[in-house]
Amino acid sequence: MSDSILLRVEDGLARVTFHRPERLNAMDFAMGERWRDVARQVTGDPTVGAVILDAEGPAFCAGGDVIAMATSGAGGSAVTDAAHVIHEGIRAFVESDKPIVAAVQGAVAGGGLGLMLTADYVVAAEGAKFVSRYADIGLTPDLGVSTLLPAAIGQRRALQLLLQDRTLTAAEALDWGLIAEVASDPAARADEIARFWLENAAGAFGQAKRLVRTGAGRPFVANLDEEARTIGAAFDTPDSRARVAAFAAASARRPGRPA
Repeated sequence: MSDSILLRVEDGLARVTFHRPERLNAMDFAMGERWRDVARQVTGDPTVGAVILDAEGPAFCAGGDVIAMATSGAGGSAVTDAAHVIHEGIRAFVESDKPIVAAVQGAVAGGGLGLMLTADYVVAAEGAKFVSRYADIGLTPDLGVSTLLPAAIGQRRALQLLLQDRTLTAAEALDWGLIAEVASDPAARADEIARFWLENAAGAFGQAKRLVRTGAGRPFVANLDEEARTIGAAFDTPDSRARVAAFAAASARRPGRPA
């Protein structure tokens, strides 16, 4: 089994760590298969309530390991097959009911943008940098970038990154909406966010994430139906019943409440 991505699950928290620091966590064929397998394992585990996505080394992810692919003798069909494998993992994370926070440091380039954006909440270090660089080597977006990037920052800004040799600073990425926060210690902040989810209504946070992330692929009426089904299912859970009862009791004690 490849150790290019580490997985640790403890007390409802899954930590997924890119572990090829010598290659700036660029994803080769073996790492792509590991990514898919980890995604399936995490999203299929009912004990997992939240996920942290992070990386070892000076960079979060430099995208696909183009050098490894080029020197392997693989052709375009093999690259297409590898992209499909990685895409399976991306889809599993994005469409799951597990809220994901990413802790980002250093460079995020090319397909690394798509991998980062599988997270629902991104915390970046002050020195983080974000760049496309696909066209620099004559390649086109993959790993969800053509969908997840415009969903995060809008089509026009996505095209600015993809059609120009532009690098965003952490402050610019925050302003554009590519990331949620800039922190001096993104790992600690990501852990705090994940713990907040776990210590509160983790299931509800996860379902909210799922509704938002999958809603763009369905008609509005279908989204309304899915919202109705989901809130009804949530209302019948023991956690929701306890929280609703506590809310009702607290409201009843407030002065000036409606008769």
